[in-house]
Amino acid sequence: MRCLCLLPLGLLVLLITGVLAGLFLPLPIAQIMETLASAEIRFALRLTVGTSMLAAAIALILGVPTGYLLARQDFPGKVLVDTLIDLPMTMTPLVAGVGLLFLLGSDGIRQVLDRLGIQLLFTPWGAVLAQVLIAAPIMTRTSRSAFASSDVRFEQAAQTLGLKPWQVFLRISLPMARPVILGGLVLCWARAVGEFGATLMVAGATRFRTETLPMAVYLNISSGEVGIALVCAWLLILTGFIVLLTMRWIGSPLGAGTPLTRSGA
Repeated sequence: MRCLCLLPLGLLVLLITGVLAGLFLPLPIAQIMETLASAEIRFALRLTVGTSMLAAAIALILGVPTGYLLARQDFPGKVLVDTLIDLPMTMTPLVAGVGLLFLLGSDGIRQVLDRLGIQLLFTPWGAVLAQVLIAAPIMTRTSRSAFASSDVRFEQAAQTLGLKPWQVFLRISLPMARPVILGGLVLCWARAVGEFGATLMVAGATRFRTETLPMAVYLNISSGEVGIALVCAWLLILTGFIVLLTMRWIGSPLGAGTPLTRSGA
């Protein structure tokens, strides 16, 4: 049995190693530090970190209470709502971005945003919104699983001792679910970092304006700047590697088998 398992293991390792080698071998080693110091790389890195952290924070604020509600309460249409929230995780990001583009570009929404002085389309804020659309369902699903697996008797005991519902949530429910929620937050951040399809549709691909790391890969491959594209690709790969280590360090069960990103179009 062991020999039978070694063959597919070896093929899988070779495939992954081959992909990494394909990204590394054409990389002009002598120009790596110079490329990392370029203004474009620094801009893309700053924008990626900023938008992804903001998107992850918004996903946390939206996802944790929603996950708790879905885990603890029954209400009419719950199955439909639950399925609807999960839908972006199964939807191609490019399609999700097209839907968001048409929504924000509709006359009614655009007029409201204009009156409020808010511009989302083809701006970094649009990138944040696209990342939230893709990442928030992950946070919701993770939070729901965490709360559903927690022993509700602890919450009931706290209520009998006179704690108010919000106190039970903050002092009992949230601490018990914290490891899984932290893993979900890291996962959301990684998903936001690698988001491409929806971001391309909503924020566009403009150098030094909406150029995140995935967008920099796309722009520079398109223009023949292979060195910059490969450096950006390796920054994304290192991000994924760090995320995996972080999730294993915090002991989240998500680190065992949850895919980190689905950043394709």
